Amino acid sequence: MQPSYSAEDQAFRAEIRAFAEANLPADLARRGLYDYHPRREDQARWMKILAEKGWSVPHWPQAYGGPGWSGVQRLIFEEEMRRAHAPTADRIGTELVAPVLYTFGSEEQRQKYLPAIRTGETFWAQGFSEPGSGSDLSSLRTRAVRDGDEYVVTGQKTWTTEGHHGDMIFMLVRTNTEVKPQAGISALLIDLKSPGITRRPIWTIDEGLTVNEFFFDDVRVPAENLVGEEGAGWSYAKFLLTNERTNSAEVPHTKRDIAQLRAIAAKETKNGKPLMEDASFRARLARIEVDTMALEVAVLRALTSGSHDGGSIASLVKVRGSELRQRVADLADEALGDRGLAVRLSPEAEHVMFEDGLTPPVPEHGVGISAKAMFRRATTIYGGANEIQRTLIAKTVLEL
Repeated sequence: MQPSYSAEDQAFRAEIRAFAEANLPADLARRGLYDYHPRREDQARWMKILAEKGWSVPHWPQAYGGPGWSGVQRLIFEEEMRRAHAPTADRIGTELVAPVLYTFGSEEQRQKYLPAIRTGETFWAQGFSEPGSGSDLSSLRTRAVRDGDEYVVTGQKTWTTEGHHGDMIFMLVRTNTEVKPQAGISALLIDLKSPGITRRPIWTIDEGLTVNEFFFDDVRVPAENLVGEEGAGWSYAKFLLTNERTNSAEVPHTKRDIAQLRAIAAKETKNGKPLMEDASFRARLARIEVDTMALEVAVLRALTSGSHDGGSIASLVKVRGSELRQRVADLADEALGDRGLAVRLSPEAEHVMFEDGLTPPVPEHGVGISAKAMFRRATTIYGGANEIQRTLIAKTVLEL
């Protein structure tokens, strides 16, 4: 079983690869090599380069600045970006918020926000989860009360992805408490420079910063920042989460991680021989590779058949893709043995020394591996916990 790409697809791949090799700055590629969470300035710099080529928003319709690529071409583009170690784009803005805006937003909102997302000038955060309202998102309590031409927002959001980079936040708020929970939710676009907003970072176990918590104390938001209709936010959120869960298959990322794992296994040894020659290791690696191929075939089939609807496919690929990302990260960490401990070297320096002059006991090919394995524990939680996705699959696919 091998994923099938046409001659035209392969030519397209060659074009993307040549562009990345010629235009990706070396310092950005070096930081990407270690899978460090990208800095905003790195993301913005690369998005500007891609925007000049017309490639910064590969999945957008041409009417809003996209290149008009097919689903397969978008997958190839993402794979080549990961292969080149390019920084990711502002995925909250480009992949989650923008599709909601060009599908449900007003023409004024599209003209105001989409160009700056496309060029990397404005970064976005996603304000969904709250303390006590994660998987059960319909129980959210952050309030937005209409006051003339404004909404007054009060409440708290947590696990706010890339909130430390954000200029704006796409927020779910409760505008009506007299109806069933889902019907009382609306979507607002909020400028994070507005008075009354407190932003706090949440440092995760991998020593990285990707999530934050926000507090909103009588924040006044123009009513024109309401997306679509009041009370329709739950529908918009489901649309957005379908995109996020489909992206969570992350086949290009997993294939890149497998290539990295193979490089580690070629350099690490067991009983005096390369780890790649160990039968037990090879069997585990092969299982991951076969499962990744199967997932890629499933994704390609959905992209070419148009069957990637808003329910079962998104949940299915999210479950399998997130688990595969954990498996390959765990095996890479295990392959390093004791040297897989959480030692993080700076990608800014060729050599980093301890104060006593000793080099940290981790090889170049082991930098960031343990941190990645720890961060990957979140893949089965973000975008909707896998336990919830299995329930959705049981209802929509198995009709239980």
